[in-house]
Order: sequence, then C-alpha cells, then structure tokens
Amino acid sequence: MSENKIIVTILGKDGVGIVAEISAVLAKYGVNIEDIRQTIMQGCFVMILLADISKSTTSFKELKESIIESGKNLGMEIWIQKKEIFDKMHTI
Repeated sequence: MSENKIIVTILGKDGVGIVAEISAVLAKYGVNIEDIRQTIMQGCFVMILLADISKSTTSFKELKESIIESGKNLGMEIWIQKKEIFDKMHTI
C-alpha cells in the first residue's frame, strides 16, 4: 500500500546527530522506518529513507513540516513526498 509510504531525502554537511534527529521526529509521530540508506558523496551527507505512515499520530502535512523544521535546525535540506507520487513521477 504505497499510499501509506513516504520517501524522505536529506542532503547537507555531515555532522553528528543527523540520523538521530530525523529518527526521533519520525518516532514521535509513530512513523516506522522500513529502509534507510546513507552515504557521504563528495563531502555531502546524503540519506534516503522509506517509511510507513499508516500508524502515524498526525497528518502528513504536520509531519512534513516537523521534519523540514528539524532539517533546518541541522542545516540540512530535506524533501518529503508520498511514495505513490514518487512512483508515478518516475514511471514512463
């Protein structure tokens, strides 16, 4: 059920606590991380995660705003989108 999945992409300068901060926000709202990948690419921290929001305690809009705000506090750029939209954008 891709309508209950989100993709979160995080990009910025590497530092301590990035994964912990984003994971804490997701846990706060009852979001389960299903897959997570991270790397350092030419000096930039890059993380992509797939999460299930079916048991979330908040709206997608509020969750998105909260994650983006945490990203700003970390100096990171964050993009969040529902997986079903992501899939349709990347289907030819």
